[in-house]
Amino acid sequence: MLGTIQTMRIDSKSENGYVLVHAGNKAFLHHDETDEELGLGEMMKVFLYADKRGKWIATLKLPPIHRNTYGWAEVMEVVPNLGVFVDIGTVKEMLISRDNLPLFESVWPAKRDQLYVTLGEDRKGRLLAIPAGEDELINEMEAAPEILYQRQISGRVYHTSREGSAIFTEGNHRGFIHHTERKREPRLGELVSGRVIEVKDDGSVNVSLRPLKQHSMEEDAEAILKHLHENNGVIPFSDKSDPEDIRATFKISKAAFKRALGRLMKEGKIEQKNGDTYLK
Repeated sequence: MLGTIQTMRIDSKSENGYVLVHAGNKAFLHHDETDEELGLGEMMKVFLYADKRGKWIATLKLPPIHRNTYGWAEVMEVVPNLGVFVDIGTVKEMLISRDNLPLFESVWPAKRDQLYVTLGEDRKGRLLAIPAGEDELINEMEAAPEILYQRQISGRVYHTSREGSAIFTEGNHRGFIHHTERKREPRLGELVSGRVIEVKDDGSVNVSLRPLKQHSMEEDAEAILKHLHENNGVIPFSDKSDPEDIRATFKISKAAFKRALGRLMKEGKIEQKNGDTYLK
């Protein structure tokens, strides 16, 4: 079966390689795979995949990732409207179809990101890499200890949406980043670092990618000033504005927005009139 490691017998030789057989199936092993002459009848342990014509190919480079076995694979190439190709540890890079990636390409993995994958087939029988979901990762996860609270933590994003991003941390814990705790939506497979803001009873952690309030206020104030300069010194926002409008524009909560406004007004840099904010 494609995507598996099999022990096959050398049935015949050709100018370019060997024909291997097992259980009625045939696969081709190229001469480049070995530095020495192989004999008829010799048994070889190989990984099976298909070339562009659908012909079965055998390789002696055995990957740690195959059918029913998961592992981390690095993204090697991103092809818009098609998907991403990942290195599973063998001669052939495997495609993750766009059908198994987020709807928006802006949060597709980038080159060098990593995904936890296995191998499977699409409806046409083509061998593909399939990203793991919650059910597959749950067996790998460990309960986070209480001492992680307020500590820095890093992990790979394995699920992302408007609601938030789920990460698998370097300590094998499940982490969740609520959309209010990030300024942008991380890519699938991206390595992110943040601060643990809650260790939950189920052993998972909630993580914030935002800096501490005293540092965040500086960044938020700078973002407001930048927005003012880009809009002729006036923006249709004040401390009475709708929280969703604030988040859509500045990617911060209303509370954070009000803190930054208060700082800028105290510094004499802005003023509010009739629901708008003006640059002084």
